[in-house]
Amino acid sequence: MREITAVLGPTNTGKTHYAIERMLGHQTGIIGLPLRLLAREVYEKLVELRGQGAVALLTGEERIIPPKARYYVCTVEAMPPGMAADFIAVDEIQLCADPDRGHIFTQRLLHSRGRAETLFMGASSMRARIESLVPEARFLYRERFSELTYSGPKKISRMPPRAAIVAFSVENVYQIAELIRRQKGGAAVVMGALSPRTRNAQVEMYQNGEVDYLVATDAIGMGLNLDITHVAFAGLSKFDGRRMRYLMPNELAQIAGRAGRYMENGTFGVTGEAHDLEPDWVEAIENHRFAPIQKLEWRNPRLDFGSMKALIASLERSPDDRELLRAREADDLRSLKGLATMPDVIDQVRFAPEVRRLWEVCQIPDFRKLSGGEHVALLAKVHQQLSAGQINEDWLAQQVKSIDRVEGGIDQLSKRLAFIRTWTYVAQRKDWLHDVLYWREATREVEDRLSDALHTRLTQRFVDRRTSVLMRRLKQKERLLAQVSENGDVTVEDQFIGKLDGFRFILDPKASDQEAKTLRATALAGLQPVYNLRSDKMYNAPDTEFDFTEQGGLMWGDAAVGKLVAGADALSPQIEVFVDDEAGAEVAEKVRRRLGHWMERKITALFEPLLTIKNDEALEGLARGVGFQLVEALGVIPRSEISKDIKELDQDARATLRKHGVRFGQYTIFQHLMLKPAPTRLRLVLWSLQAGLQEFPEAPPAGLVTVPALPDAPEGYYARAGYRLAGERSIRIDMLERLADMLRSQDSRGGFEANADMLSITGLSLEQFSNLMAGLGYGFERGERPKVKALPEVSEPQPAATDAGEAKEEAPTPEADAAADAPSHAEDKKPADTAVEAGAKAEEEKPEEEKPDEVEVFYTFRWAPKPRGQGARPNRQDNRQDNRNKKPKGKRGKPQAQRQAARPPRKDKPFDPDNPFAALAALKAKD
Repeated sequence: MREITAVLGPTNTGKTHYAIERMLGHQTGIIGLPLRLLAREVYEKLVELRGQGAVALLTGEERIIPPKARYYVCTVEAMPPGMAADFIAVDEIQLCADPDRGHIFTQRLLHSRGRAETLFMGASSMRARIESLVPEARFLYRERFSELTYSGPKKISRMPPRAAIVAFSVENVYQIAELIRRQKGGAAVVMGALSPRTRNAQVEMYQNGEVDYLVATDAIGMGLNLDITHVAFAGLSKFDGRRMRYLMPNELAQIAGRAGRYMENGTFGVTGEAHDLEPDWVEAIENHRFAPIQKLEWRNPRLDFGSMKALIASLERSPDDRELLRAREADDLRSLKGLATMPDVIDQVRFAPEVRRLWEVCQIPDFRKLSGGEHVALLAKVHQQLSAGQINEDWLAQQVKSIDRVEGGIDQLSKRLAFIRTWTYVAQRKDWLHDVLYWREATREVEDRLSDALHTRLTQRFVDRRTSVLMRRLKQKERLLAQVSENGDVTVEDQFIGKLDGFRFILDPKASDQEAKTLRATALAGLQPVYNLRSDKMYNAPDTEFDFTEQGGLMWGDAAVGKLVAGADALSPQIEVFVDDEAGAEVAEKVRRRLGHWMERKITALFEPLLTIKNDEALEGLARGVGFQLVEALGVIPRSEISKDIKELDQDARATLRKHGVRFGQYTIFQHLMLKPAPTRLRLVLWSLQAGLQEFPEAPPAGLVTVPALPDAPEGYYARAGYRLAGERSIRIDMLERLADMLRSQDSRGGFEANADMLSITGLSLEQFSNLMAGLGYGFERGERPKVKALPEVSEPQPAATDAGEAKEEAPTPEADAAADAPSHAEDKKPADTAVEAGAKAEEEKPEEEKPDEVEVFYTFRWAPKPRGQGARPNRQDNRQDNRNKKPKGKRGKPQAQRQAARPPRKDKPFDPDNPFAALAALKAKD
């Protein structure tokens, strides 16, 4: 008794699972499935249950047949004809009505039978046709495990996770996948044009949660078991190979039914350019009620191989049953008609075996999807090879080698995959090649390489792995922990999300706006433990790890952790920390306290002399006031600002301040230790804070006596930097006081020239020194004079010889000593040599021609205070221009040579000990 059963019902009813259980209950079995991908899935499941040696896999491009195989998993087209088995099953039997493949399924419905049991699985719309064509069949209806409901239109940006977006062209699939990558982190791509290995890899990426979205064609509607909760149609029409047409409700239901697996409910809707579904269509899909299928596609299975014409006629024969519809011209029949017109083929195909072989060639699928003429031309080449008996393996090797390249983009790799699938199919025909096993393996390896490369390109283009991984981890309840490298790179799940600079997270600048949301959420979840650990580490760090910048920034190592802000006074700055709000108030307070302690100790160490002055109770009266002003000025204050107080200081008060290291200079009052580089650097920062500067000026380089003037230096900068502006340069105040000491001994009214000591301590050229002196209030005149040559040294005369006949002895010289030490060759000289030497000596003793005297430039400096009621003293350029055009003259127009020296001050007038001319006047008074 042969039992024939039709298991009908909507998707997600477990029909395929039921068929597998029934097959394993028999000794042998064959199951036909609509897709190679689904066949592979069922094959792997059976291998787990029964072992690899018991299960075979047959598809158009893959054959795995163990010697003792008991169960065959096949695509419907590859089901072995004539093989007897206890159990035979055909899935998705409603495809009998498919215009392209329907005749194959109809053939299986009418003629495939198991010895003990036959099973057909499919939609309820097939019941009437099965009852009519297979009257002995019994029916088993299965209800859907979960509900399927319509959710209406939905934007892709609001698409829920675990959703599949269905489009019906490659271009639309790529566009949607690219959009989802930008907005959601990425999507897997499933299309019928992909190789099974690539589709498997993409499906696996979706199934294991690497991405939450799947963009596919209607290929997902054929039995693929995926974890999908929502199906969205991006279009409602497709090109069926001949024309664009709208999908019917039962076709939409087949795809929408992928949503909601097993007991989980699912939803479906539309998105993009797809319009809202009609209410009656929605009701039909939700309740699985569709019009019965009226006609099944059919093609005559009894073929006449007597001739090509007879074969074509048998293929075009119409069915006798009114429930069957002759299938439209398929690719194999179209190829046969094309080959039948070629003279070479006509000459080679005369007898039935040759016609049968030609028909086998015509059944090579058009994987490349090029024009019909190109496919026919390829089939003609294959047939020509087979006409010689078998395909020439050198020729096949050339075809495969030209394809075996993994570089290029998605389109190039897809084309190569289509080409290699053609040769993979050819290699499955055991009588077409001499070494079939080798070519099966070789073509499979090339296809696998191309498939892997295509999967990689698809992933690179349509998956932002970082965003997808982080989004998946955020959805999990486990706590995230970020990893921070030595240079501050922050990674979560090995994905770079940004940098941690101290206690501030800096988002990856390359992240898009959509990615930024995910990265910020990840950082917020993963960095909290890092903030706590880092604040503890900082609090216990030694002071040597901290520093400040010229702009008032506070550094912990290489990380900016805060900045100084103005406080009540210059020596009491406040701390503003750089800590993210997400780190919490406790972390921020701990960072603030640590920086405050360090800065307090830093100020105490560098400004200890000033703090000593501030806290010295022995300072009283005016001395205390001067000391307080010096502390407020951070150790350096121009004398002109407190000149009145300085004049009123008695000698005891000055002596007390000198004990604290205070120097009373002609130009500046300063604490000498405050001129060191470290206090100067901090003094400029603290002064800039109190002055409210937006950009802090930097300290001059350490060790330089003079530096070029800054064009935009704020008022008060030079004194706080330890310098005084003088012309185009500024000079360090301690060296300026030394220069002033030298100038006191000079005749500043009569005029003097700069000596070597003056140039030495300033490190300037004579011209630069003149500009510096002009900045200090001195006028200068430039002159030229003959350069005085140094006189040669004259040796002292030697005492006369005691004896009249004794020659005078010359003083020894280094040349003479060297000549004395050298061996004498006088006796070897010839008279001619002596004459030559005498001539040379006479030439040397000739008087030299008179040369012009060398000229040297000199400058004469005079004190030139600014006249009362007049503007500023002319600058250096004006002086130089005037001096070049005018002859130097005295006050009353007399030549400078006739000018009288300045009269010294009267003796009864008291001297100011800090007056630069006091010493000069005292010396002249003595004279």
